[in-house]
Amino acid sequence: MGSSSSTSLVSLLLPCLFSLLLLRLSTHLNPDPTAAAPRFKRTPPLPLRFRHDGAFKILQVADMHFGNGAATRCRDVAPEVGGARCSDLNTTRFLRRVIKAERPDLIAFTGDNIFGGSASDAAESLLRAISPAIEYKVPWAAILGNHDQESTMTREELMVFMSLMDYSVSQVNPPGSLVHGFGNYHVSIRGPFGSEFVNTSLLNLYFLDSGDREVVNGVKTYGWIKESQLAWLRATSQVPLQNLHAPAFAFFHIPIPEVRGLWYTGFKGQYQEGVACSTVNSGVLDTLTSMGDVKAVFLGHDHLNDFCGDLNGIWFCYGGGFGYHAYGRPHWPRRARVIHTELKKGQKSWVEVESIHTWKLLDDEKLTKIDEQVLWRRSSIRL
Repeated sequence: MGSSSSTSLVSLLLPCLFSLLLLRLSTHLNPDPTAAAPRFKRTPPLPLRFRHDGAFKILQVADMHFGNGAATRCRDVAPEVGGARCSDLNTTRFLRRVIKAERPDLIAFTGDNIFGGSASDAAESLLRAISPAIEYKVPWAAILGNHDQESTMTREELMVFMSLMDYSVSQVNPPGSLVHGFGNYHVSIRGPFGSEFVNTSLLNLYFLDSGDREVVNGVKTYGWIKESQLAWLRATSQVPLQNLHAPAFAFFHIPIPEVRGLWYTGFKGQYQEGVACSTVNSGVLDTLTSMGDVKAVFLGHDHLNDFCGDLNGIWFCYGGGFGYHAYGRPHWPRRARVIHTELKKGQKSWVEVESIHTWKLLDDEKLTKIDEQVLWRRSSIRL
């Protein structure tokens, strides 16, 4: 064997020998064979993109109010749901059912994912609440409601923790921006493989922290989206995308004051309780209207409302109460919202978004589908 061949063999063997040495050293430094090995976050294929059939489906899960699992009882359920045996596990079963039935491309958890007063350990409660998404390897994004931080973790700690969980695309805040709250971030959905827009966002998702409780002039009220968040939103919306103004959705927990007025102007779905919003109107609707790209906003917070209503050409839709430990109404099934976006087929490949549909699924025997509606079509753009 020549010297060059010997050199090549040595260069191949050296990394292997070095790895064995490190393994041996680690055994001496940590002789406990039961010690937990470091693990890395399992991430979904990124960036997220439309499927090969030109569709992208989002499952909205609003207000799980998860506590301690089997030990946490249900609220406001009919006897046939399980009575004393009904618990957080009913919420988990419902989430599994919906994931299996709809096969979503993304799950959006829109706040009050855990109910702080009933969760003895916030991290453990979150892991249990989100576990079906991780089990089915579905990418997911989350924001905070007004109850998540009432257990053992702050709002910042909760968002950091969720951003590090498996298959999460959640972020604490946009890098390099001073933005109020925690959980303000943007997720882009790019074109499918094989399309000319494979590297372009065809759908933008804006997640915002609407806060929890605040005091205004000595009076308690719910939180609201602040100007720094709106400034970030406007700047993010104006980022050029190859001359393509892609449609967008916004997700936040607490509704804005204008949603109250939908009682008088029309809506689709159930409007069964007063809109619990802040006394402060920070100009969210004006900002979204001026941006022009947001076609729909998806809310939580008011569990007995599951309606959609049009404000300035933007649909505001409630998810409806999902969790069994959240307040509800007997004989009014827990529910989830599905948002289905489809691309237009061009001559050679998929191109821009053509339509946006939504519907709800009830946690009944048949997983009944209700209130299907079209939120937006490209042909219906208002001039």
